[in-house]
Amino acid sequence: MDGQLEGPRQLLGVTLWHIAVILVLVGIFVSGYLSYAEFAGYEVACVEGSLFDCDIVRSSVYSQLLGIPVAYLGLGTYLVLLGLLLFQERTALLREYGTVLLFGITLFAFLYSLWLVYVQVVLLQALCPWCLTHEVVMVMLFLICSVKLKREFTR
Repeated sequence: MDGQLEGPRQLLGVTLWHIAVILVLVGIFVSGYLSYAEFAGYEVACVEGSLFDCDIVRSSVYSQLLGIPVAYLGLGTYLVLLGLLLFQERTALLREYGTVLLFGITLFAFLYSLWLVYVQVVLLQALCPWCLTHEVVMVMLFLICSVKLKREFTR
């Protein structure tokens, strides 16, 4: 994303690209864990409490989209984002369109994540900390991609 930023845009050698990769890796861990639990039929570790009930969230009609578990879709999304981040500076097509692709994917995932938060809070009245972690990660990725897109178009 931002391979070589200079000045105030870089802190201790860490760029937005580095932060985005770390966030994507966190997302792969979370969605990978949820995907594995879904595939193997395991219960996930969940916080005990009145607001938290991972089983309600994971077994709801909203846990699938067109028959595909949302956890699988999340894992696929994070793997695509990682590929785009890692190869953006290595291929001509991604050098030209990579930022727009990253923004588009994270925009859709951000909006879908907002929907999933609404589902948890309003419709199900149950929260899944794993799902909320994914949603926070996606919001942060969307913000990073928005900043990158703005920088690219204001050059």
